[in-house]
Amino acid sequence: MPVLRSLIESVRDGRIEVIDLTAPLSEETPILRLPEPFSNASPFRLEEISRYDDRGPAWYWNDIHTNEHTGTHFDAPIHWATARDGEDVSQVPPRSLLAPAVVLDFSAEAGKDPDFLLQIAHVKEWERANGPLPEGGWLLYRTGWDTRSGDQAAFLNADESGPHTPGVSVECARWLAEETPVLGIGVETVGTDAGAAHSFDPAFPCHSFLLGAGKYGLTQLRNLDRLPVTGAVVIAPPLPIVGGSGSPVRVLALVEHETGQAG
Repeated sequence: MPVLRSLIESVRDGRIEVIDLTAPLSEETPILRLPEPFSNASPFRLEEISRYDDRGPAWYWNDIHTNEHTGTHFDAPIHWATARDGEDVSQVPPRSLLAPAVVLDFSAEAGKDPDFLLQIAHVKEWERANGPLPEGGWLLYRTGWDTRSGDQAAFLNADESGPHTPGVSVECARWLAEETPVLGIGVETVGTDAGAAHSFDPAFPCHSFLLGAGKYGLTQLRNLDRLPVTGAVVIAPPLPIVGGSGSPVRVLALVEHETGQAG
């Protein structure tokens, strides 16, 4: 298999760099907070079973307590009411879990306005400069929000009116879902929608339109600043949870270089 052999050799000699886009998962990982009367997810937690002791003298292991949508995670279509009969996370085709990706960088705009929304015009302007969005690929939306991921309050950025985090306008979410060839959208924030999306019409349009169209979401990504604008390949395999609406995921990007990279 010369193609696969070439891939492995290229990874080993640094011609293909593997970049981890995943936030570490711990009890400090920020999680979404919904207002009453809605139910909330529990934080991530490890429960020790044994650690080289009388419960198990030669092994260390834990039970994991987490929500499907905690930390860097994958949204399957069935997560939203608009796709209630859609794919659960175990039904996502394996070929969809390895796909090309492009990066739209609006970190400067989000740095000035935490409620910044991606518009259709922004994406079309990006396409004029960089080419069309990838067929069956990811649109990765960089806002610089990953720099806040170590602080729950800063990451959710909420006040008495609700959270203030960047996202996508209603019109753009509908357009991405219905008129572009992308597989899904990846973001650095706690969810694919803006913090203020609860007040949009419809509410949470990325979830409503993209999942409703059978597309996917990736959230709480990091290191998007290390990716090229075009040309990266993303590997995003969730746990195949039967009936699951999503799953924590280790997201990796492959980036090709003309010469090997150190490290």
